[in-house]
Amino acid sequence: MAVAINLSFEEMWEKIITCDPKYDGLFFTAVKTTKIYCRPSCRSRKPKKINVKFYHDIDEVEKAGFRACKRCQPEVEDSPQLGLVRDIIAFLVNQYNQKVELKDIANHVGVSSYYLERLFKKETLETPRSYLEKIRVDKASYLLTSTSRTNLEICLEVGFQSPSNFYKVFRRLKNCTPSEYRNMNLKNRM
Repeated sequence: MAVAINLSFEEMWEKIITCDPKYDGLFFTAVKTTKIYCRPSCRSRKPKKINVKFYHDIDEVEKAGFRACKRCQPEVEDSPQLGLVRDIIAFLVNQYNQKVELKDIANHVGVSSYYLERLFKKETLETPRSYLEKIRVDKASYLLTSTSRTNLEICLEVGFQSPSNFYKVFRRLKNCTPSEYRNMNLKNRM
């Protein structure tokens, strides 16, 4: 059975709109009108928001009467280690606001820290730390545009230990500061 992740409907919707492969296997997008389900990274035409339902488990979505998309093939695992990588990613998504060290992740999935980092980098082309930073910045981006919390409150809420690190990582991943990001998105909504 899949591990449920702590993402709201709006956050999952954002992941499918951007075709974010980081969340593949953690949830599935089911379209009520076509009775098809996809990975978050599927490049097929996006459905209307009101026709979408999200599932965390592939068996659950299939029991509900949906069939797999022929384009993204969500029922096919690309690698025998994908299940372990998916567990690591689910742990990171669920623990993003905590202080997470490599040994914590390794203990959770039952492998050595060395093996975990090597396997994760082979499968995702990045380290668990850089992946966690992307998750935190994704969450911060969502909070910047959907709440009136200060940058410092958001920084601490998404798990960064210091504002300077938050600003540095945010700028590296989004090419702007958190304040600039908030202002750009507010202008786009008007």
